[in-house]
Amino acid sequence: MFYYENQAQKKGFRLIIGVDEAGRGPLAGPVVAAAISLKRKRFQHKIADSKTIAPRQREEAFHEILQKAYVGVGVISETVIDSQNILKATHHAMTVAITRLVEQLPQIHGRHENFSDRVYLLIDGNSFQTDLPFSYRTIIRGDALCPSIACASIVAKVIRDRILRIYDKVFPQYGFGKHKGYPTLAHRQAIFQNGPSPIHRKSFHWNL
Repeated sequence: MFYYENQAQKKGFRLIIGVDEAGRGPLAGPVVAAAISLKRKRFQHKIADSKTIAPRQREEAFHEILQKAYVGVGVISETVIDSQNILKATHHAMTVAITRLVEQLPQIHGRHENFSDRVYLLIDGNSFQTDLPFSYRTIIRGDALCPSIACASIVAKVIRDRILRIYDKVFPQYGFGKHKGYPTLAHRQAIFQNGPSPIHRKSFHWNL
């Protein structure tokens, strides 16, 4: 299960960080990325692609991950998504998440001279761009193949879902608590009936 993490360690990297996002496809709300560096590799709860885990299982895994990993999160708003495009905004969220993880590392991982040479990023998907000085590898379906990325997918999904549940209370007419901003029929009908809300992505095609 830890093939990609073990390969990176064999190459001499000491800090392995899995990175994934939630929210590229929705019509509304932010894109959220999480960066995870595992302290321990044994988990009681199921760790897998967040899309394959029930909400309650995700919440349980989320709390265990917070106890057993260093975690960084990046949240990029729909306004920035509209100004940058969703791919750039996703990379931006990932960069923020990685930066926040690194900033809260204990001294044992060091801020020594060759720190950046010891860090390796495992990125879900097939593309990534960043100004960070770290080596990385993109992995298609990484959230199903790499536990570090799977943990990141769970954290990003749980946090984004919580954000959309809050928006559901602010804009109850759209049903964000159910569809989390994704383009379901009910969501598109709500946009048609009420017009777009302030958190809808204006650069997306809504196909009403």
